[in-house]
Amino acid sequence: MSGPLLALLLSSLAIMGSPGPATISLTAAGSVHGVRRSLGYLAGIVLGTTIVLLAVASGVTAMLLAVPAVGSALIAASVCYILWLAFHIATAPVAVARDDGGPAPGLRGGTLLGVANPKAWVAIAAVFASAHLASSAALDVGAKVAVLTAMIVLINTAWLLAGASLTSVLRDPCRARVVNIALAVVLVAAAVAALLD
Repeated sequence: MSGPLLALLLSSLAIMGSPGPATISLTAAGSVHGVRRSLGYLAGIVLGTTIVLLAVASGVTAMLLAVPAVGSALIAASVCYILWLAFHIATAPVAVARDDGGPAPGLRGGTLLGVANPKAWVAIAAVFASAHLASSAALDVGAKVAVLTAMIVLINTAWLLAGASLTSVLRDPCRARVVNIALAVVLVAAAVAALLD
């Protein structure tokens, strides 16, 4: 494995894999709804985050941030959605009642969070600029998009599986409610931290 590729993999694991709105919400979805019922949400997060990756790779991010009003509107929409999502995580049915047939988050919600996630924009931009994989600009962009798309799938799947592994531990409704509320608080905190970066 070449040095730049290893550097890209390690930086993407550290920066994109750290807790953020998407990863925390996947953990919550896994703990409440299980892996199977959360696969649509996972697919949406992957799709939305890949859209962010393509926007960063194509330079759209730089254009959007060059217009202050557009950047402010996008940030406001992201904040509103993340607060709404945190409320739903905090008030979600606890794991002991997960088979009640309540609605699990789906593809549309996951895609929206993937695109509205401020951490995704910051993290992907930082990782994308961290290494050069090829001498040609087009090959470099293509290689980074391929590698980072694979990392998006792996990282988000791991967070969903981690959340699902909590289910058996959270049979006590009080503990489960505390975990849901804690995940919601961490979600908001991660979003605030991403916005302050």
